[in-house]
Amino acid sequence: MSSAYYLFKRGKKLFENGKFLEAIMPLEKAKNLEPEKGSIREVLASAYYNCGLYVSAKKNFIKALEIDAANDFTHYGLGLCLLRENKLNRAMGHLKIAAFMNPGSKKYKKVLEKFT
Repeated sequence: MSSAYYLFKRGKKLFENGKFLEAIMPLEKAKNLEPEKGSIREVLASAYYNCGLYVSAKKNFIKALEIDAANDFTHYGLGLCLLRENKLNRAMGHLKIAAFMNPGSKKYKKVLEKFT
């Protein structure tokens, strides 16, 4: 049986190489072993998002925020999921939080400018 850390590293490497669908399985296994690890949830949510599986992405971004509300990227990811659901007000709240937490992020500013 693989450790959560090994599975996370394997899934993250696949994710970083653009193999989002392949990354989901080891990341899901890591999540099952360590359900309260925000780092696992963040990468898993991002993999789901990049595969177009927005409901699963949203669920994992929400859980990641419950674990660590001070994660700017997780606010950003949840904001993107909410945009997909046309929940503009809620999305903007999370996107603004992300931009406030990381004011140097051009990616966050670009999305905010698009919708304001």
